[in-house]
Amino acid sequence: MTDTSQAGPTLEEAGALAPLVTAAEAARRVDAGALLVDVRSAAGRAGAGEIPGATVVDKSAVASAFDLASDTHLPAVTSLDLPIVVICGSVLGSGPSAAALLAMGFRDVVHVEGGFPAWQAAGLPVLEPAATPQD
Repeated sequence: MTDTSQAGPTLEEAGALAPLVTAAEAARRVDAGALLVDVRSAAGRAGAGEIPGATVVDKSAVASAFDLASDTHLPAVTSLDLPIVVICGSVLGSGPSAAALLAMGFRDVVHVEGGFPAWQAAGLPVLEPAATPQD
């Protein structure tokens, strides 16, 4: 028997961690004032492209970036009522980050079903990759 206690969430588990929305719904939320948080790695953003206007937060820094009691939290984070859309390369990355925000007390947090690839496939704004992926 394999011990999976240290493994990350499965696709189903990640989708259940926080509400999932389509890329189109995510874009509507952002247009209405939600903070778009990109938790992809620097290499992921460089290889696939960036989303204009997204706030980049390292997955390991989500708690400190959104801690309202901290002097170093993101300036855009002013209230637990702030609507937040989290995006990663897939829900395996965004799910845990969105769940962490909900656990911190944020009330309106969703993540994008299909992640960045779905955002791009929906024809939403993307800046071209800074680097060419290696074969």
